[in-house]
Amino acid sequence: LIKQKIALSHTPASLHINHTQHCKLLPGMVSSQAQLCRSNLELMQTIIQAAREVKKTCQKTFSDMRWNCSSIDIPVDAPKYRPDLDRGTREAAFVYALSAATISHTIARACTSGDLRICSCGPIPAEILEPGYRWGGCADNLHYGLMMGTKFSDAPMKMKRAGSHANKLMHLHNSEVGRQVLKEALVMKCKCHGVSGSCSIRTCWRGLQDLREIAMDLKTKYLSATKVVHRPTGTRKQLVPKDIDIRPVRENELVYLQSSPDFCSKNDKQGSVGTQDRQCNKTSLGSDSCDLMCCGRGYNPYTEKLVERCHCKYHWCCYVTCKKCERIVERYVCK
Repeated sequence: LIKQKIALSHTPASLHINHTQHCKLLPGMVSSQAQLCRSNLELMQTIIQAAREVKKTCQKTFSDMRWNCSSIDIPVDAPKYRPDLDRGTREAAFVYALSAATISHTIARACTSGDLRICSCGPIPAEILEPGYRWGGCADNLHYGLMMGTKFSDAPMKMKRAGSHANKLMHLHNSEVGRQVLKEALVMKCKCHGVSGSCSIRTCWRGLQDLREIAMDLKTKYLSATKVVHRPTGTRKQLVPKDIDIRPVRENELVYLQSSPDFCSKNDKQGSVGTQDRQCNKTSLGSDSCDLMCCGRGYNPYTEKLVERCHCKYHWCCYVTCKKCERIVERYVCK
């Protein structure tokens, strides 16, 4: 699935999926996914958009960490550079969870926006609201998003030849955690109506939070992920926590099978690109600090000239004029 997501995120923007033959141009899909593509071309366009969103969101969410999701940028024909995601690591756990959540999120939102004609707004809740509030608007169609997203995301793991059983269990579990976080991100949103903005009545609907908030929730789960082992429990093998095998794996926690490197130095075998030349924050105490980001190797300062709008003035009516100001800022990169 990881290789497939990377492949789909590299799909040229000019390729518009409007003919069944186009499904053959999409790399890495298993037979059931190709069938889904042929029977639902419009949906496939949304899934490609979701794959691009996964790449962008992952890199933004981890921009302050040593591992910054850069392997999603590696060309599709260079699989040797992806052991950080090919093995059952904590990083793979995050990417699977984010991918599952993003696909369902993008489909649910596409139903609402009208980009997908095969679905429409989500159902109006049966819950009765307090006076001054009423259900209306167009809810995000989470039910349809989850149904079609699950069908597409989980298909590779349900193939007989889809890698080790342990990895399959891990990826299916983490994908479900991603969708669980998405379900919790469906919140009530309201819009005011009334004379002169009095807000005497509010129209409300259920809408999904932005993907960046969902990604941050998953990042928290990534940081507290549980290492598991694949061992017999009863009549079959299951994933159980490595150090605390007295309890089963919780439904809301990310799990991983293999420990990750520290990502300090470049190591192609482990999927680490290292942190040399990464920008760091000299005043931070967090993971983006020069001490942590550079792994104690030190850092080099450099200056950068920034040109910004300044001394802006409003003119009646109705435009703003600004001057351009230059300032020199000092930045730092890891040795």
